[in-house]
Order: sequence, then C-alpha cells, then structure tokens
Amino acid sequence: MSKNKKKISSIVIASHNPGKIREMLPFIKKLNTKIYLAKDFKLKEPKEDGSNFIENALKKSRYVNNKTKKISIADDSGLVIPSLQGKPGIFSSRWAGKEKNFDRAMKKVNNLLYKKKTNAYYISVLAISWNKKKEKIFIGKIFGNLIWPPRGNLGFGYDSIFIPKGYNKTFGELSNKIKNNISHRVMAFKKLLNFLN
Repeated sequence: MSKNKKKISSIVIASHNPGKIREMLPFIKKLNTKIYLAKDFKLKEPKEDGSNFIENALKKSRYVNNKTKKISIADDSGLVIPSLQGKPGIFSSRWAGKEKNFDRAMKKVNNLLYKKKTNAYYISVLAISWNKKKEKIFIGKIFGNLIWPPRGNLGFGYDSIFIPKGYNKTFGELSNKIKNNISHRVMAFKKLLNFLN
C-alpha cells in the first residue's frame, strides 16, 4: 500500500473504552484533524470474536468505517503472559467481566501465576480503515514483569501489576508523561504517525 500523504479531514475513534480513548487522543490530535468518537454516532461495539488482536482491531475499525463512511481507527490490546500460554491475551478485557472489574481480573492472574514465571508483555494493535480496500495495522509491545499486590491507581486494566522493563514502578504508579513515552500503545501510534507523514 502506498503511503497516505493526504490530509485526513476527520477520523473516528472506534472505541468505547474511556482509558483507551484518553491515551489515544494526544496522538490523534497530532494529525490536526476533526476527531469523532464511535458514541457520537450511537454505534455499539461489534462482537470481538476474532482469533487474535489483529482480527479484532480490524473488525472494530471496519465496522465503524462502514457505518460512518469516515476514516476509523481502533485499538485491540491486552496483556500476554507466556507462562500462562499467552493468557489473558485477547480475553484481557473479558476477564474483567461486564462490570469491567479489573481487580477481579488481576486476582485471577495472580492465582493462575502461582510459582510460575511472571514475565509478561502488553501488546497494542492499531487498525486504521479508509475503506474496504485500504486499511493498515501497526503493532507495539512493551515487556516487563508482573507483581503482587497491585500498586498505584494512575492507569487502567492490568497496569497496577505490570512493571515495564527498566523501571521499578508499575504502570499504575508511573505518570502519564512517562507512560505516554514508553507504552505499547505509544509504540504503535509512533509507527502510525510515521506512516501518515
């Protein structure tokens, strides 16, 4: 696919997750474009039944693009723990249940990790859809270790038990300024911005 050097007049963030939207906005604002949210069009989230992060991200961006006829961007991300055969992986959000109770999800991780290796990584897959024939994905990862009990309340999801490599604080303890320089989502967005520029 050739690089998209045309100015993007507007873009829709295909997400209903406030934490994700909050982290995505600073980067999308760099595109100097009009920003919409999926909820502005009263769109529900499509069922995430893909077998991997790429399929789920594309499913979300395609759905919103199809409904709005606007360029759409979606993120599918999660925590991957090799010693748990990659769990929770694409089910990271679903482990928190309909109530999005990540305290419960983190306890589940801790219970399953008993005496297992705690190395893990966060992955973010960004999908951007212009139309059916034009779409692109960008992937970012950050490696680290898991700790217990949780520490900090600045992040969301599993941030309070994830310590990125080279740091001694969890994502839940690190300021947004630091996190927005090193996170998996940042890495994916840097690739996206490089592609668009």
